[in-house]
Amino acid sequence: MNSAFSYNFPALKGVQGGKEYYVVMVPLRLIPKIFLFDEEEIPPEHRSQRILNKSRVPDIANYMLENSKEYVFSSLTASIDGQIQFEAFSDNPNFKDLGNLIVSLDSKFLINDGQHRRAAIEEALKISPELGEETISVVFYHDHGLSKSQQIFADLNRHAVNTTSSIGILYDHRDQLAMLTKEIISDTPLLARYTDKERVSLSKNSPKLFALNHIFNTNQKLLGKKKGEFISEQEKSFLKEFWDTLTNSMTEWKQVLDKELNPRELRANYIVGHGVFLEAIGIVGHYLYFNHPSDWKKYIDKLGYIDWNRSNSKDWMGRAYGQTGRINKTNQTITLTSNLIKLKLSLPLTEQEEEMENLLKQGV
Repeated sequence: MNSAFSYNFPALKGVQGGKEYYVVMVPLRLIPKIFLFDEEEIPPEHRSQRILNKSRVPDIANYMLENSKEYVFSSLTASIDGQIQFEAFSDNPNFKDLGNLIVSLDSKFLINDGQHRRAAIEEALKISPELGEETISVVFYHDHGLSKSQQIFADLNRHAVNTTSSIGILYDHRDQLAMLTKEIISDTPLLARYTDKERVSLSKNSPKLFALNHIFNTNQKLLGKKKGEFISEQEKSFLKEFWDTLTNSMTEWKQVLDKELNPRELRANYIVGHGVFLEAIGIVGHYLYFNHPSDWKKYIDKLGYIDWNRSNSKDWMGRAYGQTGRINKTNQTITLTSNLIKLKLSLPLTEQEEEMENLLKQGV
């Protein structure tokens, strides 16, 4: 093959399933030029991935631009349809798998895994072209006619397990709200002892009371913030005071901390042991923060006098749980639960909350 009319990549050769594959370092500036968008240029029956979810691209591009000194991308995986040749750097058996991968210029490159990263790289380069000299690792498979691309994608994702949102929060050391949530948990005895930092839902026999993602979601509702938004010092102080006040106001929670009640009993008998309650309280707290900035604590103190028992079906059936008695956390049940809490605290409902109450009364 004439190397003057080809791509040359320093490469490491490996073998899987009896077939050679290659790991190469590709400059970011080449990524948009050599890789096809399969949903645009390849018929559906030969596409290797789902259609690109364009809404994900700006988030990934912003992550790259905002963390240009420390962003991390995993390898892209791609198929090559074209003439390739591997030339080892040395005849030494110890270095026979190190060399140059020579790929004809008329070859087609198709991403099997990483199309959103590819699109985000293209968008980031428009704003910061200097990033083009940096590299990303690409795992290449030789695939004549791109006939195996779908199977490669299926095999790559066959045993993939997404991390839980709780673990994502636990491992996030950039997002202000994630960091503040972990700080609050660490500094609050009840939360420190009874928060599961990995799971997003707790089994009935779990020794924990809360899931990290529920506390994070509650904090988002308390401040009306989305992930990644700036948090002021005043908002930080409010969140810390809120959780301190809340944990000291909830009678059932204090019984768990004092070992008078165990987490399983709390979950089985009270709605305050479930995420629907926490996030509903987030809505209530958000209202108090903006409408009762100086006396919100007196309202939170009153929560200890509300009957949270699941046997109190008059209050909680149709809100925190349905006819089956199963606690359900949806946007609707969270809002309906927060509505009743607001009413019990003599707080007014918004127009949208009133509409939901009317629908509940109509049995819709």
